[in-house]
Amino acid sequence: MISVRGLSKRHGDRPVLVDVDVDVARGETIAVAGPSGAGKTTLLRCLNYLEPFEAGQVEIAGFTLRPGMTGAAHKDLLRRLRAKVGMVFQHFNLFPHLSALDNVALAPRVTGRLDRPLAASRAQDLLARVGLADRGRAYPHELSGGQQQRVAIARALAQDPEVMLFDEPTSALDPEMRAEVMEVIRGLAQSGMTMLIVSHEERYTTAFAHRRWLVDRTRVEEVEAIRAGSAPTP
Repeated sequence: MISVRGLSKRHGDRPVLVDVDVDVARGETIAVAGPSGAGKTTLLRCLNYLEPFEAGQVEIAGFTLRPGMTGAAHKDLLRRLRAKVGMVFQHFNLFPHLSALDNVALAPRVTGRLDRPLAASRAQDLLARVGLADRGRAYPHELSGGQQQRVAIARALAQDPEVMLFDEPTSALDPEMRAEVMEVIRGLAQSGMTMLIVSHEERYTTAFAHRRWLVDRTRVEEVEAIRAGSAPTP
């Protein structure tokens, strides 16, 4: 599902990732660890091309990414890529003037994938999947942090992605809310979604991840196979 070869990324004069080679099989969950500032978030953003990179190649969900794909000629390809490679950030970034249901239904409607009734029905199903079936009419300010993050996960799933990238999805939450969000992510892992999860909550991620990577000093290394023998076949 993901193949990275020779990926290199700089922030100004500072190298962040250098000559990264990694692979992820369909259905695998990868826990991504490492010190703050090591490049974990940058790695995820390169996979979604939210950050262009200077060298290398990424194949992900059937798309091939290379340096220099920032012009208008690549706009449609990147839009289609981001529908298939969903990303959930540290902060929920919900539209405050829209209900939970409308936040989830918006992208499928805007892109023309679904008409309004079908998008609303799909959004309701996804809210139920993340345990919020009764909160569709609530606005973000009426939801707890954990509930808002679950809405953000449902919103990412609304595009039917093949890969999900999670960037510290529980860092802004208190312990109880962290647990409820991680339970949703665990359910996605058990359903066979391909996922990379950047998180310091290793007690959760190691319970369902297949492998653990360490990002440090511009490199990405596999430090252990958590569920030996259980990873899907590439």
